[in-house]
Amino acid sequence: MNPRQLRLEDLARLVQGECVGQFDLVLEGLASLDAAQEKHLAFVNADKYLDHARASKAGALIVTAALKAQLDSCNNFIIVDNPYLAFAILTHVFEKKHTQQGIESTAQIHPSAIIADSAYIGHYVVIGEHCVVGDETVIQSHVKIDDDVEIGQQCFIDSHVTVTGETKIGNRVRIHANSVIGGEGFGFAPYQGKWHRIAQLGSVKIGHDVRIGSNCSIDRGALDDTILEDGVIIDNLVQIAHNVKIGANTALAAKCGVAGSTTIGKNCVLAGGVGVVGHINIADNVTITAMSMVTKSISESGSYSSGTPMLESLHWKRAAVRFKQLADVPLTQLLKRLDHIQAQIESLESTFKRK
Repeated sequence: MNPRQLRLEDLARLVQGECVGQFDLVLEGLASLDAAQEKHLAFVNADKYLDHARASKAGALIVTAALKAQLDSCNNFIIVDNPYLAFAILTHVFEKKHTQQGIESTAQIHPSAIIADSAYIGHYVVIGEHCVVGDETVIQSHVKIDDDVEIGQQCFIDSHVTVTGETKIGNRVRIHANSVIGGEGFGFAPYQGKWHRIAQLGSVKIGHDVRIGSNCSIDRGALDDTILEDGVIIDNLVQIAHNVKIGANTALAAKCGVAGSTTIGKNCVLAGGVGVVGHINIADNVTITAMSMVTKSISESGSYSSGTPMLESLHWKRAAVRFKQLADVPLTQLLKRLDHIQAQIESLESTFKRK
């Protein structure tokens, strides 16, 4: 049997779910509710998707017990507590796996490098002196691994990635195309009208189960190391400057930028386009909403925002004019106006009470 064709009962067992309906139904993959056909498995994660589920042609649905009770027209289910998590687990079952091992003939590997027998090294890969590549790690074509870099087990390094700066990478790390890990940090000393380059002497330390998207830059430290702890996930087009430390299981969405020597805690979320200045600390369990600019340390967990929310263009222009006018008014004048308004309110309240 094709390994990507599995019975409903087997799929339910993989996610520790309850199988309901045709146990031996063979399914060939996952699909959205709208696109699914009879050989597909789809998931329903909330009440708002019930109408889509009823109209879906999916052969089976991943649902909670409460959602199943509202889907009388459907027959085959996997019942779990968290359908989205079950879906995430099953994506790995149907994912096309890279099974090749060995070293392609066009790769250039220094004799001092240690490459595990079960690793795969693609075409035109260059691996420098004293490097280590662990078991079952896949390094795709045109990757450059500079001297003294260590890569753990079951990692995936996509094409055109550069890993330099004596970077140390843990196990099960994924780095996607065109990213640069361990490049020179942006360090310069100003003197007499010129910028004097500071040699970057630190490295990058990446923990286990880290994911780095495509076109990212993770700079090596100036003196201390840049550190990404276990479970950090980073989207595409993200810049992490030198000496930054990111705590375990923190997520950074696309186009975030973190300036040098900043520490971000564990279990944080930085939404798309967030900017963080250098030399500050962000506590654990902090969420920064999209397009925010973090200019000072955050010492307490919670959700933080800055910037201007979207308005209709005409309303935004009016608001911008009023904001400028507000900025031009001296603060003392504003306080006097507020005191006057408060006094008027109190006078009106007193009048109403007497009546």
